[in-house]
Amino acid sequence: MAGIREQGNPAPSTPPPATRRGGRILFFVVFLGALGALGWWLWQQQQREQGSTREDALGARLDALSRANEQLRRDLDALRTRFTEGESLNRSVREELLGANERSRALEDAVANIADQRLTGRDAMALNEAEYVLQLAGQRLSLFNDPAAAIAAYRLADGALAAAEDPLFGSVRQTIAAEIQALEASQPLQTQATLSALASLRTQVATLPARQNPAIATAAPVDANSRFARIFGQFVRISRDDTASTVVARDSGLARSLAALDLRAAEAALFARDGETFAQSLAAARGEITAAFDVDAEAVRSALAEIDRLAAQSMAPALPELGSALRELRNLRTTRALSRDVVAPAQEPLPAQEPATEPLQDEASP
Repeated sequence: MAGIREQGNPAPSTPPPATRRGGRILFFVVFLGALGALGWWLWQQQQREQGSTREDALGARLDALSRANEQLRRDLDALRTRFTEGESLNRSVREELLGANERSRALEDAVANIADQRLTGRDAMALNEAEYVLQLAGQRLSLFNDPAAAIAAYRLADGALAAAEDPLFGSVRQTIAAEIQALEASQPLQTQATLSALASLRTQVATLPARQNPAIATAAPVDANSRFARIFGQFVRISRDDTASTVVARDSGLARSLAALDLRAAEAALFARDGETFAQSLAAARGEITAAFDVDAEAVRSALAEIDRLAAQSMAPALPELGSALRELRNLRTTRALSRDVVAPAQEPLPAQEPATEPLQDEASP
């Protein structure tokens, strides 16, 4: 068969090895070039895709920044509008505040005027009343030595000052209280109570029991040897009485009348503030009661004790000197009147000033 193959188909010629190696190298170079071109093309495509992606991202970011910038611009415009509105509102509030200050100042002036009118009205009347009553108290004490009436007048003056409701005159009330304490410490004789006691004594004297065996002056001795003396001595008895107490002791009715008259005299002396006559009248009444009535009886002892009590009291004790409260009240009223005359010109209304709003606007503006 080998012979047949050689005869029918001649075998191809085999190229040389050098030619075969050169073709392979060329093919390898061409393949590397195509592979590099393909890689370069792929890299370019990737770069283009990445660039387009970055452009899209940058565009999106730019659009977002544009939208944010627009929103910020709108917000800034809104803030400017609000700031303008707030500035106008601040100006109106400032004007209202200044107006409120002016109104409050006017109200304060009105209240001050009302207070002055009140002081010049009802309070001034109360002060006048207090001053008048204090003056009457001093005159009553100096003319009639009547501390009870002076105390009552001082209490009326204190009530008038309390009605004035002015703290400036609080020191005057303290002075009045001190003078009232001084008057009460003098323990004066109470006129009305003493008159009631004397009237009770006069009523009591009318019912006092008389002596059972009053002391009668001893009669002249009768001559027992004289028949004429014995006969006429049964009808006539002659005695000598040189004391008034004996006469009073004989007649209880006369003693009652004399004691009542002495008690009346004591009342008159009490009205006249005559301490000596008052004491003498009580002493005379006591002597008449002692001489004519039963000193062992309870009613007589009670009447004598009451007379002794009245006689022991001092009708005109050492009274304090008044007038400090009156002088202090007059000085305070004079000082207040002078201060009001001085302050009155200073209370003239000041010219209205325009509110300084421009500097505040500059401070509020950005």
